[in-house]
Amino acid sequence: MKGIQFVVDDAGKKKAVLIDLAEWGEVWEDFYDVLVARSREDEPTVDWEVLKAEMAAEESKTG
Repeated sequence: MKGIQFVVDDAGKKKAVLIDLAEWGEVWEDFYDVLVARSREDEPTVDWEVLKAEMAAEESKTG
């Protein structure tokens, strides 16, 4: 596939991939976003209204 190169070990097993970001940058960003989301799926969530109130309170302290 153009713009994609696999790095292999001595046995020919794929170990890594090189991605041409000029060609595949948008796809990489989507892929990366999924990885980040999956890595955080077990983290506790915060209600949006609570977060907005905390941010507003913090802003009023600094600003």
